[in-house]
Formats: sequence, structure tokens, C-alpha cells
Amino acid sequence: TYLPPSFAAKSPAVGDGPTELRQKVREQRKYGAEVIKVCATGGVFSRNTEPGQQQLSEEELRAIADEAHQWGLRVAAHAHGAAGIKAAIRAGIDTIEHASLVDDEGIRLAAERKQPVWFSMDIFNTDYTQAEGAKNGVMEDNLRKDREVAQIQRDNFRKAHRAGVKMVFGSDAGVMPHATAGGQFKVMVEYGMTPLEAIRAATVNAAEALGKSQDVGAIAVGRFADIVAVDGDPLGNVRELESVDAVVQGGVRIR
Repeated sequence: TYLPPSFAAKSPAVGDGPTELRQKVREQRKYGAEVIKVCATGGVFSRNTEPGQQQLSEEELRAIADEAHQWGLRVAAHAHGAAGIKAAIRAGIDTIEHASLVDDEGIRLAAERKQPVWFSMDIFNTDYTQAEGAKNGVMEDNLRKDREVAQIQRDNFRKAHRAGVKMVFGSDAGVMPHATAGGQFKVMVEYGMTPLEAIRAATVNAAEALGKSQDVGAIAVGRFADIVAVDGDPLGNVRELESVDAVVQGGVRIR
């Protein structure tokens, strides 16, 4: 066939079918994973898929969620496409990463599900990827997919927020410098959140979504005391959070 031997190579984290995927969850937990993340659909910066393409069946997603929950782990689903998002919600996945092409039914399912499901919609990073991606070596096909989903994702963020879907701050910072992640706040406010809602998405909501409310997410006795401070009022100008003036980790000022 003239295909290289690597054609048959398989990532150690890839599984096919509910039974094999349950085994992969157990293996990941054994080696220390605290959250299981799955790819329910194709991606923007991946190859050989389109963002809307569903990649795991609802049966497979349910097996992953059930196995993870049995071990006390939360599950995140990378999901751009409407079908994959709905399958992940029905399967019991805890957080939906990106949720770019979610439709009205998916928003309704998320808002009405008794077991909380959280949308993590990274509506800022396209500003960086479109401005700097080509210079950084990102392929045009990936930039094309990014352009195609960017505004749709932002409009769907507004719709989901209006519908009462639970939301967390999601930066997808692997595709941009981590220091720029604070720019997400201003776009969340531009597309419908109040500054306080955006801050809560990054703190108390994120802690609850990860099952870590006893450790992080609020300034309170017994928490980890990981705190940032700014010299302005982010409730008046949320862009204050783009330039952090002090960091406290575990109660100690980091200089």
C-alpha cells in the first residue's frame, strides 16, 4: 500500500467501543488523572476532522461518564458540533468545552438537565489566533476552521447565557500565550454577562464544575488562598483583570 508503518500506530489514550473506553478511564485514573477529557467531535486545530463531526457515539460517551463518575471523577467533552454536544449532555458529561455550534435543542438540554452541565466557551482566543496564527506556523486549514466557527460561537454564548445555561470561564490557552487569557473577561461581558457573572464563571462556578468547591473558588477560611489582586475595580471595568497587580499562592505573596 506504500503506507508507512506508523499508519497502524494508535495513541495509548484512544479506545473503540464502550468496554475499551471504560478501561481507558480506569487506566487514566490509575496514573493520577483527576478529570477525564474526551473528544466528542472534531476540532479547529486538529487534522483530518471538521469541528462539527461527531467522533464518539452517545453510548460510548455514556460509558466514559459512568465509569469516571463511579471513581468520583468529572468528565469534560471537547465538543464543537451540535450533535456531539447533545450526545455528551444526554450521556451525563459534566462540562462541554467550546460548544461552538450548539443549537437551540442543545441549549435547552443543558439548561434543563437536573445533573448540572457547564459550558466552557472560549470566545476570546480567536482574536489572537487570527492575528498571529499564520506567523506562528498554524496551517491555513486550521485558521479557516477558526474563522468559520468564531462568530457563531460568540452568538451562541449569548444565547446560552440568556437561556440560563451554567457557564465557566474557558480560555483554551494552549492556542495562545497564557498571559493573554484575561482577555476572555471583556468578551464574555461584551456578549451578555455582567462583570460579576464573568468573575464568578472563573471562580465559584469553575470550582463547582470541577467538584473542588471545598478547596478553591472563593476567599474563605479553609480554602487554598490562591488570590489575585488588581489596583482598579473590575466590576466597573472588567479589563482590570487583564493586568494582575499581585498574586498570592497558598497565602504567600509571589513576587
